[in-house]
Amino acid sequence: MKGIVWDGESAQLRDDVEVRDLRPGEVRVRLSAAGLCHSDVSVLDGTIMFPTPAVLGHEGAGTVVATADDVSSLTEGDHVVLTTLGNCGRCAACGRGKPTFCRQSLGKLGRPFTVGGEKAFQFANTSVFVEETVVKETSAIRIPDDVPMASASLIGCGVLTGVGAVFNRAKVDHGQSAVVIGVGGIGLNVIQGLQLADALPIIAVDTNPGKEELARSFGATHFICPEEGTDLVEAVKEIRPDGVDWVFECVGSTALIKAGTDMLDFGGGVVMVGVPKMGTEASFVVSTMYNDKSIMGCRYGSARPAYDIPLMVDLYKAGRLRLDELVTATYPIEGFETALHELHEGRLARGVLVMD
Repeated sequence: MKGIVWDGESAQLRDDVEVRDLRPGEVRVRLSAAGLCHSDVSVLDGTIMFPTPAVLGHEGAGTVVATADDVSSLTEGDHVVLTTLGNCGRCAACGRGKPTFCRQSLGKLGRPFTVGGEKAFQFANTSVFVEETVVKETSAIRIPDDVPMASASLIGCGVLTGVGAVFNRAKVDHGQSAVVIGVGGIGLNVIQGLQLADALPIIAVDTNPGKEELARSFGATHFICPEEGTDLVEAVKEIRPDGVDWVFECVGSTALIKAGTDMLDFGGGVVMVGVPKMGTEASFVVSTMYNDKSIMGCRYGSARPAYDIPLMVDLYKAGRLRLDELVTATYPIEGFETALHELHEGRLARGVLVMD
């Protein structure tokens, strides 16, 4: 079958990908759609170090085609959104509703694929740039059949990460103010999460002026496009002189994380959503943080996939969450290079590979 494989130097479309038979607790999913996310790009540019060969992709939706004998929550024919979390569903962390704390969701790299007969790694517990994949039962969440697959695919990463950062990590309250730095796929979902939380104002920041219309359509009330020499902190404080309650850094820049701390009002918090290069260290002026300010890490929107994915679907069907509008363009799997090029040029909210 076809799949996008990373060999350490390039990502190539291969037609000799195979996936192993099911093991207990697993399901096999035929992919229909897969979003192209910056985390995939981070593997290609070395920001995320990952062993090779690996089948890429982690944001997908498809149809269950087989289940292991002990799987009880899914049956053949179910439409599902895949989640990268890979939590066990049985430990103390999972039991208290903190699946992102599950130790089994970290560090274990499976190799369920072969490429040309050589074992290949699974990326982010899913690998969705392929015609079929095998995942844990806990990584496939059933959705209604009438939700378009291209739109549904984005829930599994971009939507959960962005909206979840607002709902689950920051727990933004009505009327609180916020800055969102970076208006990519994650940033747009932070913005619409803030709109759902009734935040005001919602200040979007991006170096691409073409992102303004999109940011405002998702709920931004202000847009700052910093040019060389712009003091971003002062630009924010022209809108909110005392600073803001929340800053969501969606780029993965340590300089912007530091700038975020300087934008905060008393009691405010910076939520780190973007991912800098592994091993990167950040700094800030300690004395600026004593007025109950905080810096918060956020993994995968602190999501609870079994709860949050159905919630995102319900919000979408109620017309309150924009999914269709996130899909800028669709491509066949053969169009991966084109999608990657257009992502780098800043043309996409999300590009989606369609397998059907």
